[in-house]
Amino acid sequence: MLERTVHAVEVRTRRTHVLRAALGYVFPEHWSFLWGEIALYCFVVLVVTGTYMTFFFDASTTHIVYHGSYAPLRGQDMSRAYASAVHLSLDVRAGLLARQTHHWAADVFLAAITIHMARVFFTGAFRKPREVIFWTGLTLLAAAVLEGYMGYSMIDDLLSGMGLAIGWSVATSIPVVGGPLATLLWDGPFPGGTAFESRLYIAHVLLVPVLIGALIGIHLLLVSLLHHTQFRGPRETERNVVGLRLWPAYAVRSLALFAAVTGVLVLMGGLVQINPIWLYGPFHTYLSENGAQPDWYIGWLIGALRLVPGWELTAFGRTLVPNPFWGGVLFPLMVFATLYAWPLVERRLSGDRTTHNILDRPSDNPWRTAFGAAFATWVAVPFFAGSSDRIFLAFGIDYEGQVATMRVLWAVLPVLVFVATLRICRAVRDSEAAGRAEASADPA
Repeated sequence: MLERTVHAVEVRTRRTHVLRAALGYVFPEHWSFLWGEIALYCFVVLVVTGTYMTFFFDASTTHIVYHGSYAPLRGQDMSRAYASAVHLSLDVRAGLLARQTHHWAADVFLAAITIHMARVFFTGAFRKPREVIFWTGLTLLAAAVLEGYMGYSMIDDLLSGMGLAIGWSVATSIPVVGGPLATLLWDGPFPGGTAFESRLYIAHVLLVPVLIGALIGIHLLLVSLLHHTQFRGPRETERNVVGLRLWPAYAVRSLALFAAVTGVLVLMGGLVQINPIWLYGPFHTYLSENGAQPDWYIGWLIGALRLVPGWELTAFGRTLVPNPFWGGVLFPLMVFATLYAWPLVERRLSGDRTTHNILDRPSDNPWRTAFGAAFATWVAVPFFAGSSDRIFLAFGIDYEGQVATMRVLWAVLPVLVFVATLRICRAVRDSEAAGRAEASADPA
């Protein structure tokens, strides 16, 4: 049946070599390559569940009095957006399943992209000629973080309202342009004008998803044109790819992975509660919630805002750079700028301008691995600091003491991790080299 289909397409399109080459494309079998596919399938689940929810969500900040089925909220003043989200969760058939599956898919989507990018970094898969592939993946990660933030922010519950208040403070802290930019985006001072919710909604359901879909398409196209990288082995060389062909072996395996990812996400959506908005209540500017936590991928930004001391740059009685700028703007800019620049920096420092199709193991390049481990630690410390209030509430550990300790670790721990990782990688590399030399010298 496949041969007849291919022949029919060939006759009608005269694209014989393209179709047969696509079916014969070879995928490496190493398990670490599956993280990119998991991210892709999470995006498919996000599109399907998000499309279902658009039929029931009302992107309006017009206030009403709630008279729905959830008794604890009856009689409360709330926006139509929040009321429709509660209605979707508690009254629409499969609404809560769709919303929680959507939320879990977003969390796993970002986790899979992060792990995939870490694998690319530590194995050197970003080297020539794949720099653009690395940059599209990094842009995809940034867009996914923004998309997730907008997703839980537009519900207008107490948690999302507090998140938007922090976002407003960070946006207005940008020197010179911050105030006008934030006012433009929010359609007025916080909490925003009547157009803000619809802008947030359109960006979340249309603009950013189209951008993410385009980035995924470009990413996959470039990977197919340049072919996959692979780890060194007895048959793997710089001139071939060893693995499974697209049809039928890899296609069947990939479809099984898609079914598994979808099934696990739906099970999590049905069995594991996440973001119970009916417990938070509607957002009002005079309310706040102690211990409110955003999704995990925002934790490193919340932690950075907490760890940076109360620095502000002032002159002539005016605040030029408010405090939220350092942790909310400068820190993420430094993180992403470093990652974007790394392929060029490594090529410049190493002088290596050759084409690479074989991947490094982490111990093959101790300096890159040590830097990557130290850099990940530098980002991880604020990530854990983002849960300081929860730790205080759960265990009674002094909040100020946690912040002071984390500030010291933020400066010291990356250096220690760099030195330790460098020594370990060098020891592993030298030990393996000695073992190969001994084996080659053994006459047996």
